[in-house]
Parts: sequence; C-alpha cells; structure tokens
Amino acid sequence: MKKIKTVNHDLWDHGISQGFSVDGTVYISGQFSHDSEGVFVGEGDIEAQTRQTLANLDRVLEGFNITKSNLAYLEIYLTNAQEDTGPAIQIFKEYMGQHRPAGSLIGVNHLASPEQLIEISAIAYTD
Repeated sequence: MKKIKTVNHDLWDHGISQGFSVDGTVYISGQFSHDSEGVFVGEGDIEAQTRQTLANLDRVLEGFNITKSNLAYLEIYLTNAQEDTGPAIQIFKEYMGQHRPAGSLIGVNHLASPEQLIEISAIAYTD
C-alpha cells in the first residue's frame, strides 16, 4: 500500500500542494520569497529573496519531519542568471553546509510573479 502525505502553507491555493510525498519520496513545489503571512520579501534583492525562498523550503521540509540534509535534488530558477548566479549560489552553499544534493540552475525569462527573481523546487526523501 502506498503511503501518501501532502503539506500546504495555507496562504494561497493554486491547485497544487507545497509538498507531496509518496512512499518516502517528497516532491516540493517551487518556493518563492513570500513570508509566512504571504507578503512578498526582497523586491529587487536577490540575496533577500534567496534567503526567504530557502526559509520557505525549510518550512515544507519541516511539514514532513525532515531537514535540508534529506534533499536529493533541487532546481533553482533565476530570471537574471548572468548577474544573480554568484550571490544566489553563495547563499545556497551556506544554507546547505557540507550536504551536496544533485541539482540544476536554470535561467528563465520570468516567473509566476513579475517581481520574483528566484524559485526553488526540490525532491527529498524521508527514509
């Protein structure tokens, strides 16, 4: 029998879960830089947006009783990859510490919110 669990922030409903787990694999939807009240954080500031986005990732992981050390794969989307890769990766490396999951960094023209500079989605495990 499959074990399924979902986690939501309860801030908005876009028709998807923030996290969905099937048999120990956790699929985490793209996280943005909105705080726990749904207020956008860091307009024009890639560092502030990256920190808030990672904090939101942590919140989803906590919903599954796991931590960033359970991350297996991440996708980082940047709207200005040429300028923002360095600062975003530096903050990401500080956040991850010695843990090194697989991942991709992808430059995009825009994200769901026009002010958003970064989005991070991930796959983690619970076992």
